Amino acid sequence: MSDTQKNLPVIECRTVTRTYSEGPEKLTIFSDISLQVSPGETVAIVGSSGAGKTTLLNLLGGLDKPSSGHIRICGEDIHGLSEAGRARFRNQHLGFVYQFHHLLPEFSALENVMLPCVLGKMSPRQARPTAEALLGRVGLGERLKHKPGELSGGERQRVAIARALVNNPNCVLMDEPTGNLDEHTGEGIRALIGELQETSGTAFVMVTHDMAMARSLGRVLRLEQGRLVQEA
Repeated sequence: MSDTQKNLPVIECRTVTRTYSEGPEKLTIFSDISLQVSPGETVAIVGSSGAGKTTLLNLLGGLDKPSSGHIRICGEDIHGLSEAGRARFRNQHLGFVYQFHHLLPEFSALENVMLPCVLGKMSPRQARPTAEALLGRVGLGERLKHKPGELSGGERQRVAIARALVNNPNCVLMDEPTGNLDEHTGEGIRALIGELQETSGTAFVMVTHDMAMARSLGRVLRLEQGRLVQEA
């Protein structure tokens, strides 16, 4: 990435609208949403079920297209890229963590974390040291060879977080990362995310119903009635 790109917002949305057609009617999920996220910033997006939080996250990740408006990631209009180009861009600049970890069950923790590097054309030999170091940072240095079925829910989510960080992304997008965990395990994940944000310089944008998690982040935005507003 050039020095110019490094000084740009990690995420910049301008007047983004998303609508869906249901027969003759048009359903507006949200309209005229604008959002800017700076390098290293943490942002939580909260709101009721069905408000469009996951839809917004999918737009930010290039997994869905806005009906109107523009989204730039590190200065790049991601929706102006081809499908293959968006996939490459996501691999290089974005990490993803979901409520359900989406680890490959036949792969070990280490192999799951290495996978984004290998998909980015790095050799397994090159990818292994970074993956091992990240698993150590998330407290799983002794569990490298364990498969997801041999790990607890919290451990699987830690593997997913390590996987999201392995390519040193500019931003990690998280969709309810503690939503499938008990309170104690969720608190551990909250602490881990805070620690990683402070030490990695990566921006985090998180959709969550967990207000304790949201308040631990730098900025809380609420998506309601199709608008994104600053939480008091």
